[in-house]
Amino acid sequence: MATTPFSPPTPVRCSLKPSQNPLRIVLSFRASYGGGPVCAKCMPSRVNVCSWGSAASYVRLRDGTDKVGVVRAATIEEIEAEKSLIEKDVKERMEKSIETVRTNFNSVRTGRANPAMLDKIEVEYYGSPVSLKSIAQISTPDASSLLVQPYDKSSLKVIEKAIVSSDLGMTPNNDGDVIRLTLPQLTSERRKELSKVVAKQTEEGKVALRNIRRDALKAYEKLEKEKKLSEDNVKDLSSDLQKLTDEYMKKIETLFKQKEKVQTTQEEQQNSMSCAQLSDKDNVLPSDPLYEKGIKTSGEFQRALDVGPLYF
Repeated sequence: MATTPFSPPTPVRCSLKPSQNPLRIVLSFRASYGGGPVCAKCMPSRVNVCSWGSAASYVRLRDGTDKVGVVRAATIEEIEAEKSLIEKDVKERMEKSIETVRTNFNSVRTGRANPAMLDKIEVEYYGSPVSLKSIAQISTPDASSLLVQPYDKSSLKVIEKAIVSSDLGMTPNNDGDVIRLTLPQLTSERRKELSKVVAKQTEEGKVALRNIRRDALKAYEKLEKEKKLSEDNVKDLSSDLQKLTDEYMKKIETLFKQKEKVQTTQEEQQNSMSCAQLSDKDNVLPSDPLYEKGIKTSGEFQRALDVGPLYF
């Protein structure tokens, strides 16, 4: 936007509030006095006197005595810098929210053992809560077990206690050197519970994004009250902010769908393995997903096959 140089008369007598913009003040006085120059003789002697510096970014005040003060107005560059800081803060916080959702999803079991399942476990270590992964090495010897090897063997008991008190549903086996965790086979009921956990984490991520948007809107409204932004500016910025929020909402939704797909795939694989192994045994264990479907013997399994794959 092109600007026209403006040199207000000096001195100009006016009543000036600290939050007012000097350019707006001078223009209003020119309008009030017919657009002509304003001199000291035109106004009462006790009214504040203001003079504008050559940089047009501050106003010098005098109250009719020898007291002098300076009220500084923000430059265009400073206003742009404030807007940039708000936008940068919004993007950084939204990225952290996405990362938090991703981390939370990784901690929810889908079928195979994954060290990320222990990411949220905190251990009381020498009186301070610390993450398990910061004091131990976590590995996966096979698809159904985890191995926790602490850097300090004296922490084995507190690590074991933290795992037991968690909601992972695993019983740690402490042999004095390492802790072994065997993942129990997921039942249909447990899968439903985990699906609810994932849905809750998804909603928490979306709420976090809405809160970030709310904080940014408040920051824009503050700039508007300070006369640094116009109402139209705030509307445009709010529109851009909503588009950015929608973009990150879609990212969370994508992560949620990916997690659901993994959970569904793992369940199908587990059911397939159970069906394949059933021919080698007479009875189905209560922990087997087929047991929950009413299939408890090889004969019942064969009858289910006759019904068709939709049964499973």
